[in-house]
Amino acid sequence: MKSTLQHFKRKREKMPRNKYPEETRQKIMETALELFLNKGYDETTVLDIIANLGGLTRGAFYHHFKSKDDVLDALFARFGVGMLPMEQAREAKVSSGLERIRLLLKLSLQSNTANKEITKLTGMVLELMQKPRFFYERHLEMLEHISDIEPMVAEGMADGSIRKGNPRAYAEILMLLMNLWMIPHVFPPASPQDLMDKGEIMYEMLEAIGLPVLDSEIDELYVKTLKAIEKE
Repeated sequence: MKSTLQHFKRKREKMPRNKYPEETRQKIMETALELFLNKGYDETTVLDIIANLGGLTRGAFYHHFKSKDDVLDALFARFGVGMLPMEQAREAKVSSGLERIRLLLKLSLQSNTANKEITKLTGMVLELMQKPRFFYERHLEMLEHISDIEPMVAEGMADGSIRKGNPRAYAEILMLLMNLWMIPHVFPPASPQDLMDKGEIMYEMLEAIGLPVLDSEIDELYVKTLKAIEKE
């Protein structure tokens, strides 16, 4: 029994240790990203990822990630996909709470087209929202954003740039309209004109409740984002 234990101990000592776990994690993410973007998320398997890791084993993959869903979540975090630039908007010197929210929307839309990888990942996020698991995760993320936007709405109500009311409800309305109703992958428009009509309706709705955050620049950035995603 003792000799058997010594044998396994010596075997463990001879096994190569991963001295650079973060590099391994990055390699897995980069390999998966290339496959997701070129082959498609649904068509890519964990075995595909492992086969393209240049000698890394199945054990190395599962040491860092539980599944390809887990890898995708890590990529979302890495690129900030779906994450609004809250800190930048909070610290910005603006004239009103309304302008702070406008800045937040503009920065978010600009980040979606910052480079091709982010644009492709953004499109992937939108497509995956049709799947219950990812839709639920984006829903939880949206609840966090609502909590972040609520103080900005309250700021606008305090300075008079936004009509007084329930800040939480206003933040919820804004996020629901922009992150669900206006997303073609969630509510597919019958035609390009249908999407334009929805934009006009949303503009009128927000104006009517005293939350006039939309302006021509946001409209242009939104159209630019959709066009960039459709090209990829």
